[in-house]
Order: sequence, then structure tokens, then C-alpha cells
Amino acid sequence: MLFNSLTFAIFFPLVFLLYWFQGADLKAWFSRRQLQWAGPESGAGLPPLRDRYQSKGQVRNQNILLLMASYVFYGWWDWRFLGLIALSSGLDFVLGLQIGKTEHPRTRKYLVGLSLGVNLGLLGFFKYFNFFVSSFVAAFAGIGIHLEFTPLAIILPVGISFYTFQTLSYTLDIYRGQLEPSRDPVSFFAFVSFFPQLVAGPIERASNLLPQFQKPRSLSFPEASAGLKQILWGLFKKIVIADNCAIYANQIYGQSEELSGSALALGALYFGIQVYGDFSGYTDIAIGTARLLGFKLLPNFRLPYFSTSISEFWRRWHISLNTWFIDYLYTPLALNKRHWGIYGVIFAIFITFTLSGLWHGANWTFVMWGFLHSVGLAYEALTKKRRRKLKKKFRPRVWGLSTGLLTFTFVTFVEIFFRAETLGHAFQFIGDMFSRSLFSLPEPLGLARFMPWVIGFMLFEWLQRKQDQILDFPGWPTWTKWIMYYVILYLIFNYGAAPQSFIYFQF
Repeated sequence: MLFNSLTFAIFFPLVFLLYWFQGADLKAWFSRRQLQWAGPESGAGLPPLRDRYQSKGQVRNQNILLLMASYVFYGWWDWRFLGLIALSSGLDFVLGLQIGKTEHPRTRKYLVGLSLGVNLGLLGFFKYFNFFVSSFVAAFAGIGIHLEFTPLAIILPVGISFYTFQTLSYTLDIYRGQLEPSRDPVSFFAFVSFFPQLVAGPIERASNLLPQFQKPRSLSFPEASAGLKQILWGLFKKIVIADNCAIYANQIYGQSEELSGSALALGALYFGIQVYGDFSGYTDIAIGTARLLGFKLLPNFRLPYFSTSISEFWRRWHISLNTWFIDYLYTPLALNKRHWGIYGVIFAIFITFTLSGLWHGANWTFVMWGFLHSVGLAYEALTKKRRRKLKKKFRPRVWGLSTGLLTFTFVTFVEIFFRAETLGHAFQFIGDMFSRSLFSLPEPLGLARFMPWVIGFMLFEWLQRKQDQILDFPGWPTWTKWIMYYVILYLIFNYGAAPQSFIYFQF
């Protein structure tokens, strides 16, 4: 079930009404004279749309509804994989209780190892079995030993990488003594399968999201307004920007051998904007939807393409995944190799980001993408002092603009490996791009038709970069804000491309 589909447009309002109005008198609620829908801020200071629940039974009813809705949402793709997410949830719920009960170090290690083994084993089988076996066969073929292998017809469950990491963080945090185990199976199962962020994140930590399932929730007018604005902007980024960029990126990557270097550079740029608009658009819709249900998810993007270094980019891009790898892989590795000094840090960087690339997909292109980012991060770690001295010789704006352009160019270039079908395709694309025709007009010229939209989109986000939300317009008259919202709706309905699946659903 896609966020940008008619099915979800029917599904979510039904869930919303059942969720907030269990046994409530809808007529009485809608007749409240205090609520004036004249503008987004008109409800500021008003009482919650739904009174806070005082009964644990009512909270439990909400959680049961969310659990059922989440399983319907996930089962819409393939109901057979519901058993997989239920198995992962049940296993970690039980193991979490057992880890919390025992203080015996060896038993605790065994239990957390069981959680890691089963979860990563399932992830490895469904996502990487054919990849590793075929790579193994290819390696032996390279030395003259030919092995027979018929790939298995394995269907990758949607979002398995996301909910696997989410449940793993729960058992790991209990093992580290940073979290108390949940004793409520309904709230825990609902936490793992929470449909707004189930299939493409953010990868929520149990310490942030799970307690929200265990306490009363309320929805205020400001929260509802903020959630709707975030959904609106997310839909615009996905439907208008990302899906239109996808048309041009697919065309250019699909016939890269026939196009000029400047056209290929456009293709790399289009895909960079596509993947940002697609993934951050999903995140905005997920966070906005969760807000309408009374939950606060952690931010996953903070305008990453305006970063002035690669390390800053990774503090702004896919924040939930990056912090997961830092907490559970990079930090333990770096601490273990601390006697190596800066080389221990670099070792941890290469391991972390190469595995992060592999997390994105069972293809050597993703491994190369992660490896190249680790090269950039290692360079920054080795030249940190030198760059600080160099920065003092430039004006802040000149330094910020130049380093920002360099960072954006590097990230966009590396994303060629993210988009290419094979390593051979990526290297051929890069070789054809860096030709004399790189400095000519793109052929055909129509490939540049969408560039004004891209420039306008990036400029708008830059101008709104200091706001909590892109569609916040403090100080504007109410009527001008509503004009902006209606303009965005108009653009969505009139300039949106045909609905496409979100890119990160495949991970």
C-alpha cells in the first residue's frame, strides 16, 4: 500500500476515525464552536481534539487497532510475510524478557546472540543468499573452477531491513542495560509493525517510540496542522519532484551509451534529486501521519544537500540508519581499536560504511557506494587540522559555498553507483560522462526541461532552511499561507508524475 495511492487515501482516514473516536459522539465533537478552521494557527491554545485517555483499557484498544491496521497495511503487498514480522516480533519480545531477567553474563550473551543470529539470518537469507552464492561461484570461475548454481526464486519482503534493525536495537539496548524490557505484547508488536514507518523508516529506537505506545495520547489542533503540512510537503517532494526526476533519470541511465557527457551529468543530478525527494518525502509523510495519531517520530533528514562536508552530510541524511550503525557498529569498533589512534578510527569508518552500502542492497554497486563514502570520510578525518587552517584564510560565505558545492558534487557522483545496474555499467557511465561532450549542451536538449523545477525546489528549501518545517511561514498573513498550500496542492494534482513505488521499499 503506497502513501501516494488511492488505497491509502481511503485506508488512513478510516484508521484515524476509528482510532480517535472509539465510542465518541462525533456529532458533538464536530459541533464544538471553539474550533475555527480559518487557518493553521487558529486552533493554537485550544483544548485537545480528543481528550486524554485515562483508562489503560482505552490505550490498549488503540494499540490493538494500530496493530491490526499495521498488519493490514503490510499484508497488502504479500500476506505471506506477515508470519515473518510476527516471528521476529515474538522472538525479540520473549528474548527481551529473558535478557532482562538474568544477570548471568554468559546467558545474556547467548540470548542476545540468538536474537542477532535469527534476525540477521532471516535478513541474510531473503536479501543476500543469491548474491553471496553467485559471488562465490564467480570467484571460483575466475581461477578456472566452474560450479553450478541455480538462483533461488526468493521474494524480498518489503521493509525487512528496517524492522529487523528496529527489533535488534531493542534487544541490544536491553543487553546493554539501557532499556527495560516491555511486558505488554500488544504495545511491543504494534511498535515493531507501526505502519507509518514500517517499510522505509525512520528506524525508530525502542527507547523513543515504545513508551509512546504505553501511555495516553492526545491530538491538538497545532499538532494536526503540523502533521498535515508535513504530509503535504512530503507528497509534493515525492509526486512532483522525485517521480518527474525519475522519468528523466531512467531515460538517461537506460540509454547512457548514446548520450553526451553533459546529458549523463544531468542524469546523475536528476537521480540525486530523485532519491532525496523520494526518501525524504516518504519520511515527511511517515512523520506527519504518525503525528496525526499522536506519536512523535525522530527526524530522518535535515536538508542534507546543503552540507559543507561528507561527515555533515551523514549527520543530515538517513539519520536513523546512520546513528544505528554508529551506536552498534562504529563506536564498538573504534573503541576496540583505540590504541591504533586515527587508523583505528579509519578502520571503523571503512567497515561501517561498506556494510552500510551492503545494507542497501545485494549488489556490488551498493558496496562500492558505501566504500567511496568511507574514502571521503577517511580523507576528512586525516585532513581535519589542515582544513581548519585553510578555512581561516577564506570568508565564511566563500568557504561555505565552495565546500557545499564540492560536497554536493561528490555525493551526486557517488550516487551513480547507487543507481547503476552493475559496476560495469557505473564505470562505463562515468567514462562516457567525463568526455569532451561534458562541456556541450545536453543532447537532446529536452532532457534539461525539468531543471527549472529542480532549481526552484532547492532554492525554496534553502530559503526555508531555518524553519522547523518547510511549510512554516511565521509572520505571514493567514490568507497568504492558505494560498501557498493550495498552490502546492494544485502542483501535485496537475504536475505530478504517474505514481511510482518508493525507492527504499526495495531495501
